[in-house]
Amino acid sequence: MKYLPYSLFVVLFAAFTACTEPPNYPDEPYIEFVGMNKNAIAQGSASSPRDTLAITFFFTDGNGDIGSDTTNFFLRDSRDNSLIPNRLFPIPEQGSGNGVSGEITIRIPNKVAGPNICCIFPDRRVCQTDPRFPQDTFSYSIQIKDRAGNLSNIIRTPPITILCR
Repeated sequence: MKYLPYSLFVVLFAAFTACTEPPNYPDEPYIEFVGMNKNAIAQGSASSPRDTLAITFFFTDGNGDIGSDTTNFFLRDSRDNSLIPNRLFPIPEQGSGNGVSGEITIRIPNKVAGPNICCIFPDRRVCQTDPRFPQDTFSYSIQIKDRAGNLSNIIRTPPITILCR
């Protein structure tokens, strides 16, 4: 008889979880800024230490079709409005409903082949050093698109400082 309370708890827990409704998210993706691992990073150069900026955001999508083989993730640099297209790989559906939610962390290294995290000087020089301009500040705006073509809202990171040395 001493096991009865534990058994009753298991039955009640199973009954409660069986009645849980699947999430009811809109078909358009929704994103919300969660955080960054740092707010300052050295610009990418041969002499700078390797570093990575990590940006995390929460997402929901009602029809669960996030990610594809095409461009579906967009970063926009606030300094020159340049667009950095990329892609999110498909995210598996969750449970019996089609809605998905979770967190995505993107990692942007300061040293890569191609575009770097670089300072942009007033005369439009990039990825150089100039003692008159020891740092540069910008932010990213972020938007995602699902396979149905629905665009999410746009989020913006807090200011990011690039150390131009």
